[in-house]
Amino acid sequence: MSFLELKREVYEANMELEKRKLVTYTFGNVSQIDRQLGVIGIKPSGVPYEDLKVEDIVIVDLENQIVEGRMRPSSDTKTHTYLYRQWQSIGGITHTHSTYATAWAQAQIAIPCLGTTQADYVYGEIPCTAVMRNDQISRDYEEETGVQILDCFADRDPNESPMVVVAGHAPFTWGANAAKSVYHAVLLEEIARMAYLTKTLSPGISQLKQELIDKHYLRKHGKDAYYGQSK
Repeated sequence: MSFLELKREVYEANMELEKRKLVTYTFGNVSQIDRQLGVIGIKPSGVPYEDLKVEDIVIVDLENQIVEGRMRPSSDTKTHTYLYRQWQSIGGITHTHSTYATAWAQAQIAIPCLGTTQADYVYGEIPCTAVMRNDQISRDYEEETGVQILDCFADRDPNESPMVVVAGHAPFTWGANAAKSVYHAVLLEEIARMAYLTKTLSPGISQLKQELIDKHYLRKHGKDAYYGQSK
C-alpha cells in the first residue's frame, strides 16, 4: 500500500466518526497500520473534522517518528503505536469520547453483557481498565494508556473483545483495519447506551446466562459459525 492509499483509508475512517456523531469538535482519532512498511497513518492533532483533508493525515513509524506529514500527529499516537507493537493481529484503532461509552469509563465500570446484542460482537463483558497509577501519569502518559489497556487484557483475547473503556478516560476500539475499528466504535456506543438504559430500568439485572452468550458469540465467530453468507 502506498502512503497516499493509507492516508485515504485513514481519512475516510476518521470522517465516518463524524458522520456517525461519535466525535465532538476534535475529540477522537483513527489510525491504521501498514505492517509491511512498518508505519501507521493517523489523524493530526487538534484539527477539526470539517477542516481535515486526505493530505493532512500523518505517517509515523512504530517509534513515533514522523515519516511524512506537515502537522503533528494525534496526541494519542503513542497509545496507538504501543498497541500495534503488542498486538500483531490488529490493523486499525479508534479512540473517541462518545457519550455513553465514556460515561461507563468515567464511572469506572465494565459494561456487563446483558443481552444477545452485545454477545453477538463481544464474548462477555466489555472490560474497564484499572485507574492509571500516579507513577504511570508521571511517565509517558499516552504510552502508559496503552499499558493500561494491555494489562486489562492479560487474561483476555483482544479479538474476542475488540473494545475497552479506559477508567476515567474514554473508549478505544480496534479491528482488522481503520474502517473495522470505527465499526466497533459505533457498536460500542450503541451497546453502552443499551446497557445504561437496561440498568436504569432494572438496576439489579444479572448478566445474560453463559449459554446464551456462547450461542450468540460462537454462531458468528466460532469455527462452526453460520451467521451471514459464506464467502
